[in-house]
Amino acid sequence: MADIVIKGADQLMHKLEVMPKSLNNALWDANFDIVQVADGEAVRELQSSTKHSSGELSSSLKYEVMEDTDGHVIGRLWSDNPVATYRELGTGLVGQESPKNLPDDVHPVYTQHPWFIPADKVDTDLHAIYGMPEIKINGKKFYRTNGQPARQFLVPAIEDAGEQGPKIIKEHIVKELGKLGGDI
Repeated sequence: MADIVIKGADQLMHKLEVMPKSLNNALWDANFDIVQVADGEAVRELQSSTKHSSGELSSSLKYEVMEDTDGHVIGRLWSDNPVATYRELGTGLVGQESPKNLPDDVHPVYTQHPWFIPADKVDTDLHAIYGMPEIKINGKKFYRTNGQPARQFLVPAIEDAGEQGPKIIKEHIVKELGKLGGDI
């Protein structure tokens, strides 16, 4: 009877033990890269499409990578600035009617009547910038609006980053598994 010797079995077993942690590390790193791509795309869109901006909206973007309740590693990109929501979804009847790409479970509710913005509470001429009519009520100047259209910057940026996601994830997995040694 012949003796069979498996060379490197201990090394193989060690690699199999650390592989789940290596793959998890790769997913975390890939998700950070993906949300950074989305953040960069969103900032570029804001900077190229905003004429009258202080950069406040671009600098309000935040992202994180976390593990959800099911144990999946996910990346998130958002802004706490209410202007981001108004820009992404639009406002009033104009925003409601404007085309936009939203997830299936998102159903915004829009104001159904015009509203008035006191001219002395804004630092720009909303008539000159957005064409909002000026009216006077009891000698005080107001801008009247039915809202603004959606001008999405987050959803397109996230979608673009998502399209790049599989390539980014593959690169990180190959890199992590390469650290274990051997051919991949």
